[in-house]
Amino acid sequence: MKLELNLDMFTAKSPPMLGLDIGSNSIKLVELSEAGKGQYRVERYIIEPLPKDAVKEGEVANAEQVAEALQSAWKQMDTRVKNVVMALPSSAVITKKILLPASLTGTELENQVETEANQVIPFPLDEVNLDFQVLGPSAGSPNDMEVLLAAARKEKVEDRVALAEAAGLKALVMDVESYATLSAYERMANLLPEGGADQIVAIFDIGANSIHINVLSDNEPVYLREHGFGGSQLNYDISRRYGMTTEEAEAAKRRGTLPETYEVEVLRPYSETLAMEIGRALQLFTSSTQYHKVDHVLLAGGGAIIPGLDEVVGARIGIPTLVANPFSSMSAGAKIRPQQLANDAPALFVACGLAMRRFDQQ
Repeated sequence: MKLELNLDMFTAKSPPMLGLDIGSNSIKLVELSEAGKGQYRVERYIIEPLPKDAVKEGEVANAEQVAEALQSAWKQMDTRVKNVVMALPSSAVITKKILLPASLTGTELENQVETEANQVIPFPLDEVNLDFQVLGPSAGSPNDMEVLLAAARKEKVEDRVALAEAAGLKALVMDVESYATLSAYERMANLLPEGGADQIVAIFDIGANSIHINVLSDNEPVYLREHGFGGSQLNYDISRRYGMTTEEAEAAKRRGTLPETYEVEVLRPYSETLAMEIGRALQLFTSSTQYHKVDHVLLAGGGAIIPGLDEVVGARIGIPTLVANPFSSMSAGAKIRPQQLANDAPALFVACGLAMRRFDQQ
């Protein structure tokens, strides 16, 4: 699904753009290039830590700190590309599927979409950025087509655009995080049986403070939820066990300077707790929807960068589990260390999905 929330529209092939993902703990930037027909190469990427509480629950709390970190990250990437694709949290975007006559085209379709949007969006249309996408014919009504509406408050969009501008960059596309997740998933669906066709696939994007759950049926999204458990719990467990602040815990974890007993005393119990939370989230999905099983689980996000986590989760929930690597079918540029990229890949999942937008045909 490709939604832009009405930033710059461009024709033919999109210009070079960086995927920019602003998380609770870090900024991620990814630059991709074409490496032949349908082939892509990772040219550059960076993960830049953010000051504590600069971003809270998806909202930018300190724009100056975030802009400074973004500017620093871009400089370290050593790229000439200044155009970026950004995303809003799914919670900041209203989406709705509607049915419209299949005969509508052009201006007629746009006018009808605006009329329908007035009925479902609880804000005046002049206060929102609105976009829509025709999904295709309606299965139950042959004379109608399914259309997906997406709307976000202009102030939410403008705040993100202003961050890019403050860092000397230009936002060309505003996406939605859940759709960026789908774009990244498409890069690795081939690793699943039949490319995920006729399968129920649950993607768990493990952030600092919450897990974003995106479930696909036959590669189409059917369920979106947020679960209140995240990777910051590990830092809290480390700090409590070894008598340090959570900032010191994060630094020690990154440097690999934690006590030798860390894996047994902290990491393994945390991984088991995370696996249990994933199991609970799956139970809620199967008990509250028409879908009574999940065929595959993908672990993404910074919280998935734990050696052996897929094995712990898979053993707990009894479902084949993979750590997400959207770059698995891509080549690596001269400045990329392949092993480091593989390690960082789960944290770059959304940023990769955003970076793929430069290859969209408009």
